[in-house]
Amino acid sequence: MSPTYFIDALQNELSQLQYGQHPPELYDPIRYIMSLGGKRLRPLLTLMATYLFTDDWQKAIRPALGIEVFHNFTLLHDDIMDKAPLRRGEPTVHEKWNDNIAILSGDVMLVNAYKLLLHVEADKLKSVLARFSETAAEVCEGQQMDMNFETRWDVTEEEYVEMIRLKTSVLVGYALELGGLIAGADDDTNRHLYEGGMNIGIGFQLKDDLLDVYGDPAKFGKQVGGDIIANKKTFLLIEALEQTTGSLKNELIEWLQKSEFDRDEKVRAVTAIYDKVGIRQLTESRINDYFARGFANFDAIDADPNRKNVLSQFARQLVERES
Repeated sequence: MSPTYFIDALQNELSQLQYGQHPPELYDPIRYIMSLGGKRLRPLLTLMATYLFTDDWQKAIRPALGIEVFHNFTLLHDDIMDKAPLRRGEPTVHEKWNDNIAILSGDVMLVNAYKLLLHVEADKLKSVLARFSETAAEVCEGQQMDMNFETRWDVTEEEYVEMIRLKTSVLVGYALELGGLIAGADDDTNRHLYEGGMNIGIGFQLKDDLLDVYGDPAKFGKQVGGDIIANKKTFLLIEALEQTTGSLKNELIEWLQKSEFDRDEKVRAVTAIYDKVGIRQLTESRINDYFARGFANFDAIDADPNRKNVLSQFARQLVERES
């Protein structure tokens, strides 16, 4: 089974989803943000996890799209908090409409996510909704941590990893766990699915941090060095602040404190500091470690090897991605 088959099934169902009609100012923004594309990573993982244990993986399509609607709801609200002008190369909802519409449309997206998750068998519904509610709260906790970090310069690696675990990775883990729950897998299997997704999710975010500095601009799809320009507390910056000493640390801090600077010059200078203390190699080591943990979780799952290979191959593409 090819991932393309799952993608086509998701896109077909997504094109038919009805979020509501009136008033249009409430529902048009939902259709807009859901039409902007994206990797559809999370619903794909749900379908692949369901397929591990049953041929009837199509029953997971609507619940899987519930995860995608929830993910886009978080992006919509994050964009308001970040005052972001663009999402996937197009105007964000609050820019195209306004903040109040974006907030309310996001609220309805959360309601729609729950409605889509109701499309599971009755005996599994309580577990599915309970775990989703826990995960949704953790995502909010992670977002608050990320906001708290904006005013701190003493963020540790441990704190940063915990933040991305909550903000990003728990939803990836739940997406896989959801597939197991829908397919009727046992608790131990669902634990491996969840932990595997969580570890892959942390590795995925660390890879994103790395590509923002060292990615190929032609492949990355957005400005390389954007995190450096914005002084964003990424894994790379946190480690650089920890690893540098003396004049090199003073130079880094000087760049962080400048309010006026040439963007390209700053990116070159800070990247050079990263190079001098081996930040790229350290980040790659952490990425490989988390991906290895994730694959170990997948290896521990008792399922048809051919079906597991579909999931593992897809996960390996995440390891090797350049965008």
